[in-house]
Amino acid sequence: MEKQSTLPLYQLFIHPKDLRELKKDIWDDDPVPGVMKVNHKRLDIDIAYRGSHIRDFKKKSYHIEFFQPKIFRGAHEIHLNAEYKDPSLMRNKLSLDFFSELGTLSPKANYVYVKINGKNEGIYLELESVDEHFLAKRKEAKGAIFYAVDDDANFSLMSDLEKETKTSLELGYEKKTGTEEDDFYLQDMIFKINTVPKAQFKEEITKHIDVEKYLRWLAGIVFTSNYDGFVHNYALYRSSETGLFEVIPWDYDATWGRDIHGERMAADYVRIQGFNTLTARILDEPHFRKAYQQLLEKTLQTHFTIDYMKPKVMALHEGIRPFVLTDPYKKDDIERFDREPDVICQYIKERAQFIKSELYRLS
Repeated sequence: MEKQSTLPLYQLFIHPKDLRELKKDIWDDDPVPGVMKVNHKRLDIDIAYRGSHIRDFKKKSYHIEFFQPKIFRGAHEIHLNAEYKDPSLMRNKLSLDFFSELGTLSPKANYVYVKINGKNEGIYLELESVDEHFLAKRKEAKGAIFYAVDDDANFSLMSDLEKETKTSLELGYEKKTGTEEDDFYLQDMIFKINTVPKAQFKEEITKHIDVEKYLRWLAGIVFTSNYDGFVHNYALYRSSETGLFEVIPWDYDATWGRDIHGERMAADYVRIQGFNTLTARILDEPHFRKAYQQLLEKTLQTHFTIDYMKPKVMALHEGIRPFVLTDPYKKDDIERFDREPDVICQYIKERAQFIKSELYRLS
């Protein structure tokens, strides 16, 4: 990663009446109109707060939809994340880049600087939306995309939230793009995951899931330690060409040794076998379990090492530091920000040792 000396400036303008409406209820998902200016280009937008628990933070995160023109730089909408609870501001980007290097479809994440009505709001992480434009940019086949919106996206017939049998196999998911037929494919997959006998499971699951890509996604969660990642923080994409589902990561700030509150998380907190019904059934198959073990071993030698990750961490840290110093919400925490590369590197060392010590469980 190259050192960044400048960041794109996003100037947002919201009429005072609309801004008051936006602030009146932070839990309201209805957007208000606004204007965004980037490099002298004017864009009419709709803007709303985004996230769940993060809406309570002083520095808000935003969802922006382009209205006129409808497409800007190949996107119809973007997400501006404050990364407020991550003292490094780097964990989400580090994670999504890491997933991409593991061969998983992953959103792009880049830093921008934001002003609202002329007032500095500071440094933000712009996250690419996972939608039909996301697929088109990667020359992927068209297909359905489902967002996992709560913990019921657990690949199970049982509800994590209600602790009883689900009333619908689509619970936990919100369709971003796709057809009614795609709803059936999602229901069919979840039904088969939970009902196919062990003797037929290996053959049946490969008709629904790209298992190799699923294992890469699983490895990504396990290395970054996103505790919520197994039943949340992801999207499902079903390729119209292969007919197979694969998983796309999303919202990975609570990783690399810190939890959603920004507190230190023990390096052995997330087990290498992961969680959720689908993971348990896949790893119950010796062939898949061996492939997963080999993937972990290879990643421990290549991507998940201090030699490989530390230069990336330091380049990001140095690149965004000047902008953290001018961020009204973060500049007073600069000493903590400067300690974070060591926290992340210490996590990598301890997590690598833990994973190595647990590999025997997959034999």
